[in-house]
Amino acid sequence: MTQAETATQARPAAEGKPELPENVRVRFCPSPTGTPHVGMVRTALFNWAQARHSHGTFVFRIEDTDAVRDSEESYNQILDALKWLGIDWDEGVEVGGPDGPYRQSERSAIYSDVAQKLLDAGYAYESYSTSDEIEARNLAAGRPKAFGYDGYDRDLTEEQKAAFRAEGRKPALRIRMPDDDVAFNDLIRGRIEFKAGSVPDYVIVRPNGDPLYTLTNPVDDAMMRVNVVLRGEDLLSSTPRQIVLYRYLIALGVASEMPLFGHMPYVMGEGKKKLSKRDPESNLFLHRENGFIPEGLLNYLALLGWSIGPDRDVFSMSELIEHFDVRDVKANPAHFDIDKAIAINAEHIRMLEPQDFLNRSVPYLHRDGVVSASSWNELTDREREILSASAELVQPRVRLLGEVSGMVGSLLSDAEYLEPEADARKQLKDSAADVLGKAIAALEPIEESAWTTDNLHKTLTQALVEDGGYKPRLAFGPVRVAMSGRRVSPPLFESMQIVGKAISVARLKGLLGQL
Repeated sequence: MTQAETATQARPAAEGKPELPENVRVRFCPSPTGTPHVGMVRTALFNWAQARHSHGTFVFRIEDTDAVRDSEESYNQILDALKWLGIDWDEGVEVGGPDGPYRQSERSAIYSDVAQKLLDAGYAYESYSTSDEIEARNLAAGRPKAFGYDGYDRDLTEEQKAAFRAEGRKPALRIRMPDDDVAFNDLIRGRIEFKAGSVPDYVIVRPNGDPLYTLTNPVDDAMMRVNVVLRGEDLLSSTPRQIVLYRYLIALGVASEMPLFGHMPYVMGEGKKKLSKRDPESNLFLHRENGFIPEGLLNYLALLGWSIGPDRDVFSMSELIEHFDVRDVKANPAHFDIDKAIAINAEHIRMLEPQDFLNRSVPYLHRDGVVSASSWNELTDREREILSASAELVQPRVRLLGEVSGMVGSLLSDAEYLEPEADARKQLKDSAADVLGKAIAALEPIEESAWTTDNLHKTLTQALVEDGGYKPRLAFGPVRVAMSGRRVSPPLFESMQIVGKAISVARLKGLLGQL
């Protein structure tokens, strides 16, 4: 059986979770109100993975009806994030499709038309109550002030409506909630039930005529034929509203079917608190700046609620697509562990082809002032030569691409003295001067043609360990600090061969002169 055949087999429903439709249509619909965060990306990733696994359709639209908070900068950042990560879409902004436009700010006429149909059919009604009046009625009835809307305007007469209009009031539109329970089978959580009366009639259009998310989101889903809605747990409380509105949209012919819902678990940060957009761990672009690669970051984000199998954390995106089923997502909150994320990223860096690793590293090296250009082809011959020679030394030792500069900076530099970093200087013991002196004496007679990794290792081991009597850590530590200025660096003898005799000996003398 082929991978494609395996991926399209229907999995039996379990634990009250429904089967997925034959032609899955999912959507990702962020609001452009800030920098993309890992919770947003996890939502996009799970929708994308389900669409690709099911050979379905992934729709990407933008919910930008909040003129105060939405920004074009944020919109462009969302596009940048998805493109960097390799999350592509089949219909939506930039690529088009049969159900556009795909930005809500361009769909106002659609929402007005649907709102009027809901009003004409009696599924929605005009509500003139102000928030102060609602609170006052709640207090008068012995309810908490913030209890919520009490249904006062449900059955206003035409005379009452006319009186409110005469006062200059403009109505909001509210959906008329039914007097029965609302239940559904969540793809992740199983059966969920909301008791009658627990969800008050809610506003879909403001008095100024602006449509709210409570209207625009279900209407867009209906018109774009989305049949699987995968979103965050924080939106679970709004699901009974959407289900009821969907019933009305189906009755009006606006929607053809009720979608399935799946609510993904919270992502928790430090102290078991929900990860906030303002937490550093949440900032997607900060992770990119630090040197996460898309494969590593997506792999880790996929683990926030889902797993590919017992005791296995590292996998490719093709393996994610092959195995992903949203019904396997756990309902329990997921904890964002930056150390684990970095460790998984390191595994993916090690799996890159050496030239791919170098190509991806160059922009970070240029950012840090280590090389002359931001792309491999624009580097000098010397830079390419040294980086090619160092790739196999550095690639297994870095966890983030942002660490490459520190590892190769000393190899690319022609400086004859490198000021040791603070943690490296602490490694220099009282014996450092004697060690450096013996190393210089042993290395100076070596011919350039014999300046090789194996010969350097043999020569320094003889001079410092066998003849000098030093343990390897005390013998090679000062030499390593002299060569790199760092406590952690690429392998010592390979580094000395790459740098060459003249600079290597000069650096040993330079450090000795500073002790």
